[in-house]
Amino acid sequence: MAKEASFDIVSTVDMQEVDNAFQQAKKEIAQRYDLKDSGAEITLDKAKGQVGIAAPADFVAKQVMDVFGSKLVKRGIALSALSWGEPVAATGGSVRRTGTVINGIEKETASKISKDIRDTKLKCKVQIEGDKLRVTSASRDTLQEVIAFVKGRDYGQPLQFTNYR
Repeated sequence: MAKEASFDIVSTVDMQEVDNAFQQAKKEIAQRYDLKDSGAEITLDKAKGQVGIAAPADFVAKQVMDVFGSKLVKRGIALSALSWGEPVAATGGSVRRTGTVINGIEKETASKISKDIRDTKLKCKVQIEGDKLRVTSASRDTLQEVIAFVKGRDYGQPLQFTNYR
């Protein structure tokens, strides 16, 4: 029997690129005429993978989110890699928002991806291994079909395909 081929489905974000995008966004917020003296502020906690925005109004907070989002896209990070929480009212009528960088595939999402691949009736095995999925098959063509299938679906976060052998 031929050796089985496999690949992993993962969801990882390069935190250095997020930090670079954060630095660029911070600089633009300090220089843009409509945001310069508005009191808007953006923070990044690399260890927790959280982005914080403090702004005098929800409209200004959304502008800061757009600036940060544009910097992320320029650095090759999908906007779906960031999950924004609801706006929280702070003192003086200001608003705070917290965004979390999604790293790894959650169990529910992994189960959904696994079920969707199994429902295609392709001859392959899918195993959930922590925060990634391993897909194995005797045929590399089958693995290519699985990759094309998963790329065509939206699971709410960016997915990468690694260790293809």
